[in-house]
Amino acid sequence: MQNSFFADSLDQDTVKQRILALEQGRVGFYSIGLYPASMAYNSAMHGSSDRLLLATRPGRSLFGAFSAKDRAGMDPAHVATMEGMAWQPVDGRPQPHTLTSLIEQCDLVLLSSNSNHIEQDLQEACDLRRERGREQVVLGCLAGSFSHDPLSNDSYVLCERQPNMAFFSGFHRHDALRDPVDSFTANFCHPNAITALLGARLLDRISPNIQVSPGVHNVEAQYIKAAKNISSIFAGFGHTYHAENTGILPTLLTLLLDQCLDQASAVSMRRRDRQRLYGRKPFPLTELGYGVQRIEAALNRGGDMEKVRDHTFTQLTAMVADVRGSMMLPMYGKPTRNFQAGRILAEGMRQLGRCPRDVEEFELWCEQEGLQKGGLEGLKALRYWPQILRNYDIQVHDASMVNLLYMAIFGKRDTKAIAFRVMTESRELSNYCQESVRPSHSRRYSEALQNLDRPGALELVANAVIADNARRAIPDDSIGEETDSGEETPAYLKAMNVIENVW
Repeated sequence: MQNSFFADSLDQDTVKQRILALEQGRVGFYSIGLYPASMAYNSAMHGSSDRLLLATRPGRSLFGAFSAKDRAGMDPAHVATMEGMAWQPVDGRPQPHTLTSLIEQCDLVLLSSNSNHIEQDLQEACDLRRERGREQVVLGCLAGSFSHDPLSNDSYVLCERQPNMAFFSGFHRHDALRDPVDSFTANFCHPNAITALLGARLLDRISPNIQVSPGVHNVEAQYIKAAKNISSIFAGFGHTYHAENTGILPTLLTLLLDQCLDQASAVSMRRRDRQRLYGRKPFPLTELGYGVQRIEAALNRGGDMEKVRDHTFTQLTAMVADVRGSMMLPMYGKPTRNFQAGRILAEGMRQLGRCPRDVEEFELWCEQEGLQKGGLEGLKALRYWPQILRNYDIQVHDASMVNLLYMAIFGKRDTKAIAFRVMTESRELSNYCQESVRPSHSRRYSEALQNLDRPGALELVANAVIADNARRAIPDDSIGEETDSGEETPAYLKAMNVIENVW
C-alpha cells in the first residue's frame, strides 16, 4: 500500500504547491469512538474545528461512546460544534459525512475502528482513494489490539502486514480531554520521515491543547499500544488487590512498563524493512520526535559484550507516557477502561477466592459494572497472546507478567489455581517478579554449548557438571530423606514451570 502525501513527482513547483496546500489541510476521523470523539470535543472547545471532519460508521452515533453522565456534563455549544464537524451541505440540505466524503475532503484520514473492523475499513478506504483519484490521502489507524486471521489462525500487528500505514496514539483519558486547561501528548508514526513530520503537523493543529510529535516506528508503536492495554489490566488488579501491600506496586508497575518496551524491541528487530527504514533518508530518523533517541542494550557473554536490543523507538516519548499513564490511578476522574477491568478482576477474585472460570465470566463481571466488552481492547489482545509470542519470537522472561495474567483468565483449572496464589499473595508475587525476568537455565546452557570457545561459557557448563557429580555422590537414603521433607514447591516456581512448558 502506497501511503504518502506526495505523488511521484520530481517537479519542484508541484511539490511546493502540495506542501503549501497541506498547510490548510484537514484531518478526518472515521468510525468514531471514545478516544477520537474526546479529541473532537477538545478541538471544538478550543476553536479549531474547521480542520477536523467526523464520519460515523453505519449503526454508530457520534456520542454513543459517552455515558449519559458524560453527555450531561458537556457544553451544548461544543456539542453543536462537534455535530457540525459530522455534517455537510449537499444540494442545500445537511447530510452526514461518510468515509467517501472524508477521502474527498481530507488529506489525512484516521480509521478509529477497533480490531474487529479495522482491516475491512482499510480496504474500503484504499478502494475509495483509487476510485476518487485521491491517492495522496494518507491513511492511519488507532487500533490497540492484535489482528487475527481466522483462516490461518494467525495473530499479528496490522502495521506489520501494512508497513506504510500510519499509526496515531498517546496517553488520554476522555474526561481530561474535556477539561479546558488539561493538555495531551501523542505521536503520529510512519516509516517515512517526511510523512511522519507532515502528518504530525496536521494533527497538532486540530487543538492547541493536543501536542503531536512525529515518529517513525508504526509497527512498534502499535505493538506497544496493544501490550500496554493488556498490562493496564494487571496494573488495575495490582492497585486494587494489593492496595494495602504497596511495597509490591513499584516493582509490578516497573516490570509491566519495561516488558512492554522489551517486547516492542524484539518486534523492531524482526522488521523486514529494517535496513530500508534507516537508509536513503533525507534526514536522520532519530531527529524526529523528542526525548531519548537511541538506547542499545548489551550483555556480557564470557567477557565479550554482545548487543541484544536496539530501542530506537524510545524517541516515541508520548507512547512511553501512554504506558505509564495507563497504569496510574488518577487523583481526579476515572482510570482507563482496561485499568477499570483490572480493578473488577481484583474484586471478583477477592470475593470468590478464585480466578474467573473463563473469559466469558470475566466479561460478565465487567458488564455488570458498566464496562462493555467491546471497549476492552486489552482483553481482546490477551486472547491472542500465545500466537503473538510465537509469531514475534518474544522470550518468556520478556513477557512474564502478561503470561501470568493470561494463565489467570485463559488457563486450565489447575493452572488458574496456581496463578491465583501468585497474583494474590504478596510474597509469591514479589518472588515471581524477581525470578521470572531471568532467562531460563535451559537457554543459558544451550547458548553456552554453542559457544564453548568463550571462557565464561565453558566455565558455566563445567560448573554444572561438577554440581551434578557432587549430587550423585550423595547417598540415595539422604536424597530420600530430603524428598520426604514435605516441602512444597512454591507457587511462583510452579507458575514459571507451567509457562515455560507451554510457551
